[in-house]
Amino acid sequence: MRKLYAIGIGAGDPEHLTVQAIDRLNRVDVFFVLDKGSEKADLVRLRQEILDRFVTRPGYRVVLAEDPPRDRTPADYRAAVADWHAARAEVYEQLILSELGPTGTGAFLVWGDPSLYDSTIALIEAVLARGNVEFEYEVVPGVSSISALVARHRTTMNQIGRAVQLTTGRRLAEGWPDGVDDVFVLLDAHTTFDRFTDEGLQIFWGAYVGTPDEILLSGPLTAALSDEIRRVRAEARERHGWIMDTYLLRRPARK
Repeated sequence: MRKLYAIGIGAGDPEHLTVQAIDRLNRVDVFFVLDKGSEKADLVRLRQEILDRFVTRPGYRVVLAEDPPRDRTPADYRAAVADWHAARAEVYEQLILSELGPTGTGAFLVWGDPSLYDSTIALIEAVLARGNVEFEYEVVPGVSSISALVARHRTTMNQIGRAVQLTTGRRLAEGWPDGVDDVFVLLDAHTTFDRFTDEGLQIFWGAYVGTPDEILLSGPLTAALSDEIRRVRAEARERHGWIMDTYLLRRPARK
């Protein structure tokens, strides 16, 4: 039977790869990569660098497919994401059917960890549910963006005995979550931290974490630091054509 791997490849540093990930890379016949266009060509290049460095098995292939476009300003966010996922599942299915033989092994290389704000597992399950192709699959964990972020800032994900929440900028805009002192924010295109300046919070922000372009800023979340992060972020996005960033907001525990 066909076999698929969803392999977490870390946040950008090739040394994030685990021994298990390297082992699985060397079992793969075909690596599937969704091309997000010229602006994000760096993401394709970094995947190839990982393969060049760690794969010793000869004869593997890399198959690129165009990532379906997504409406970034939809009236109905959930419906737009559902439509995008359906289009991506169609691409996944066609790749598996056309490029992977009946007993072949394929893989999707997933930034960070496949379990954290990534659709690969859900898309693989959607393909299986369609019933047009059979395969087994395995998920290989990776170093996530949030674990890389706190490591680079030399801090922890939580304070002792305190709760942690992972959320998006869209959800944080609705207000600070109840009962939580540490909030990781991903997928925030609108710098929602601006709404929480001068409230006694700390911020640990990072962009392109683990890559040569890494940028880190941290400190008490004052209006001045918020302005600095927004300026640096905008300049980096203009320079690279894309940005991947995340941050931790912390309310220091009261003594």
